[in-house]
Amino acid sequence: MRKIAVVGPGRVGESTAEFLAQQSLCRELALLGTKESVARGIALDIQESAPLFGFDTKVTGGADPALLTGSDVVIMTAGLPRKPGMSRDELRDANLTVLHSVVDNVMHYAPDAMLIVVSNPVDVLTYHAWQQTGWPRQRIFGLSGVLDSARMASFVAQVSGYSVRDITALVIGGHGDAMVPLLEYTCINGIPVKNFLDDITIAELIEHTRQGGAEILALKQTSSAYDSPAAAIAVMVEAVIRNRKRILPCVAVLDGEYGQRNIALGVPVVLGEAGMEKVIELPLTEDERRALQRSAQSVRASLAGSP
Repeated sequence: MRKIAVVGPGRVGESTAEFLAQQSLCRELALLGTKESVARGIALDIQESAPLFGFDTKVTGGADPALLTGSDVVIMTAGLPRKPGMSRDELRDANLTVLHSVVDNVMHYAPDAMLIVVSNPVDVLTYHAWQQTGWPRQRIFGLSGVLDSARMASFVAQVSGYSVRDITALVIGGHGDAMVPLLEYTCINGIPVKNFLDDITIAELIEHTRQGGAEILALKQTSSAYDSPAAAIAVMVEAVIRNRKRILPCVAVLDGEYGQRNIALGVPVVLGEAGMEKVIELPLTEDERRALQRSAQSVRASLAGSP
């Protein structure tokens, strides 16, 4: 992979760029912001860490959309973060304006790129990006489940006392309150977590996962989470760059899978060099199917209310 661009080098974008450079996932990394000097400064700061981390990636920054030229992957972290008391609809309306501008630039300067949407509400923005581009759905997908699943796995490790290395979790559905944790696929070394934790503890874990982002925002007050989202983005990018064929939960445009069409929703997919190569359909319990349906209805309501 020759070039990756990060649009919106705020806290999430900057951390993402740091992880991508440290892992040598591309030869060139471009940071596109709204303020020339800020984007250049962030790029220079990361570049000067190269001798310490041993990467040869060239990092540039600026405010000229032409920086996107030749990008193989564009990561959109631009937009407003959710602030305390801000509704998802208010966030949607503000960030849709940003999305349309970003997508216009991507289509003009990097028409062959893959687009990874990170800004919230990610399910709504991913769908709008797909509609705006008219690209195959494989080339546009969003972050949600990788981060939510990592949060849940972290909480399972804390509560159970077992190593996080042996814990896998799977969260699908909409990002936020509408997420759907799948307990049969949340395991400690392949053994479902229900064999280790009681129902009350599991219910608390699920609620903790749903409130994970809000909890960090409430504690930090001046910013939302950025290290864990950036790490999740790097996992997704690495799967694409190195053609890992990893099964990861991402926001994908659905075409009949799970009984859904004309919507972007968090589901397990195969990520490889072609992008979102396949949606993995899992057998769900009746409760999980109903929860996923409610999640889809929530996303559809937000899509219907989009300006």
